[in-house]
Amino acid sequence: MSQLISTDYKRLIVGLGMTGLSAARYCQSRGWAFDLCDSRDVPPGLDAVRSEFPQSAIYSGELQGDILSQYDELIVSPGIAVSHPAIAAARQAGARIAGDIQLFADVCSKPLIAITGSNGKSTVTTLVGELLAAAGKRVAVGGNIGIPALDLLRNDAETDIYVLELSSFQLETTENLAASAAVVLNMSEDHMDRYQGMADYHQAKHRIFQQCRGVVVNRDDALSQPLVSDKMPRLSFGVHKADIGQFGLERIDGESWIMFGTEKIIAASELKIKGQHNLANVMAALALIKLLSVDIAAVLPALREFAGLDHRCQWLGNKAGVDFYNDSKGTNVGSTLAALYGLGPEINGKIWLLAGGEGKGQDFSPLASACEQFAAEVLTFGADAGIIAAAVANVCPVSQQVTLAEAFTRACSVAAAGDVILLSPACASFDQFKNYVARGEYFAQLVKTEISTEVAS
Repeated sequence: MSQLISTDYKRLIVGLGMTGLSAARYCQSRGWAFDLCDSRDVPPGLDAVRSEFPQSAIYSGELQGDILSQYDELIVSPGIAVSHPAIAAARQAGARIAGDIQLFADVCSKPLIAITGSNGKSTVTTLVGELLAAAGKRVAVGGNIGIPALDLLRNDAETDIYVLELSSFQLETTENLAASAAVVLNMSEDHMDRYQGMADYHQAKHRIFQQCRGVVVNRDDALSQPLVSDKMPRLSFGVHKADIGQFGLERIDGESWIMFGTEKIIAASELKIKGQHNLANVMAALALIKLLSVDIAAVLPALREFAGLDHRCQWLGNKAGVDFYNDSKGTNVGSTLAALYGLGPEINGKIWLLAGGEGKGQDFSPLASACEQFAAEVLTFGADAGIIAAAVANVCPVSQQVTLAEAFTRACSVAAAGDVILLSPACASFDQFKNYVARGEYFAQLVKTEISTEVAS
């Protein structure tokens, strides 16, 4: 690690990505002295960082315990594991290890809705923000999605409620969030390259419940249920009929309804977002705002207009009766299972599943049951194509390709009317794409070209 600017402070910001820079600006706004470091030899935009924070020492290169141990507090960006030996050494030496969410929690005096989970958290976070706005609340939405949490504080005087999407990485460095309402939407294997196993991952996620004032629970996922007092205000949701005072689904006259106990809330056909997993997301959002005493009836018009997020089971179009869905954000097995179980029962045909990329050490065997029920074929591609193929080959046809384009071409050549071609990779994208957004945009372009070919002919 080389020292690029020589000064000496007791607070060190570790990581110079978007979150780290938001922490630096926050510290600067409070008049705190701090230094900066990054594990990259030449962090992007280094000259601009040096110009913006001229009083700070900046270290670059491999993190070193002897340097980090000189500081009383490390503000660690979520992309850097707190288990890193240099950070562990600093903790052993007595340093406080915090992150941007802990800094936010230290000063936040407004109601906070906190949302995490393996899948669906961006959709639920965005939807909660839109529903609160429809209810007349001045809402600030961010965290792991959009605007960093500390940047939201700049408009604190104009904010009634904060809504934060939180990753397990952010929660690792959070001690006392004290959310007004908190939820772990669901739990499935993810980031197993960073965690020792599901127990370790579960422990990180459940830090969201520390000192919270109300909880929302997914009845269909035991791992989402918090260890909190029975006296804690609580609402639950699930895809089956609900008890009095809870959210659930019920089939009435051939139509699926979101219910609150015996009260009809909204029919699934009224929503623009489709699939059982999205009905669960809607119920989670409604439960969260109800805990804050928001009138559900007042926000139903906004709920009807919510079209979901790009790259999250996003309908792209239809050609010759075949629908195309972009679920590029499906970067883990649980997300792909949600897409399969969400879409499978709702279509007349079968799903041609495009899956592949970097598996992050996941176990792909849970895909087998869903693929057996709903997949016409699994078309694998990318770095871990073979691992995915082996996990499902005994229950459904498999076609192993090199690239996403090849898998797409194969699917288009065999899909029939009533079928769905679904990109839900169950993997990270970094083997072939910059990120899941680039992967999804590439897929969308493939679909656009395929559909326009029909129009041109």
